[in-house]
Amino acid sequence: MLTLALVSCNQKNKEEKEAEGQVIVKSDVQYSCPMHPEITGKKGDVCSKCGMDLEPVKAGEESADTKVEIAEVSDAVKASVSTDAIINAYLKIKNALAADNAKEAATAAADFEKAVSATDVTKIDSKLLTKYLNSTDDAKIQAGLIAKNETKMDLQRKYFAVLSKDISTLIATFGSSQHLYQDYCPMYNEGKSGYWISEFKAIKNPYYGSEMLECGGMIKEIK
Repeated sequence: MLTLALVSCNQKNKEEKEAEGQVIVKSDVQYSCPMHPEITGKKGDVCSKCGMDLEPVKAGEESADTKVEIAEVSDAVKASVSTDAIINAYLKIKNALAADNAKEAATAAADFEKAVSATDVTKIDSKLLTKYLNSTDDAKIQAGLIAKNETKMDLQRKYFAVLSKDISTLIATFGSSQHLYQDYCPMYNEGKSGYWISEFKAIKNPYYGSEMLECGGMIKEIK
C-alpha cells in the first residue's frame, strides 16, 4: 500500500508539472519532497525518507491564507481557556475522514459544535476574546456543514480544510495541553489548503483516505 501511495503521489505530481509546461528554475527556488514537504534541499536532491526527487515549491504554497504558523503560547494564555474538548472533537472528524466514514464524520461534527458551545470562555482576556470567537464561530459553521453532508464526503473534506485552519488558529493563539502535529498534503486542492492537525506522528490523510492514506508530511510538532 505504501509503495502504491508513493507512486500515486509522485505520478500525479509529474502529470501536474507536465501540464504546467516549462518550469523556470532560479537559484533561490526552494525544493521539497511532494510526499514529505518537511524535507527540503536543492535541485537534484532526493528525499531522505522515500527517495523521491525534490521538486520546486510552488509560489504561494506557504502563504498566510493556507498555512497558520503555530508558535509557543504562554502558560497564562493557555490557562485562560481549555481547548482540549474542541481539539478532541476535531480529531474525531479527522479520523473519520481518514477512514472514509462520512456518517461518522457527520456525527463527530455535531459533537464538535456541542464542544465549542460548552467551552468556558469567561477567563479569556478581552484582547484575545475576539480572536477566539472568530475562530470558533467559523469552526462551528464548517462543522455544521460537515454534519449536514453525511452522504457527500467530498464536500465534508472541503469544509474540513477550512475547519482545520480555524483549529490551527485556535492552537496558535491558545495552545494545547496535547502533543500534536501539523501535517500537510501537497496534493489536495493544488496544495492550497491541504493542512490538518493530528495526534499521530504517522500520516493518516483525511483528504484522500484509503486512496492515498500516507500521502503528505509533518510540518510542525506541537508540544
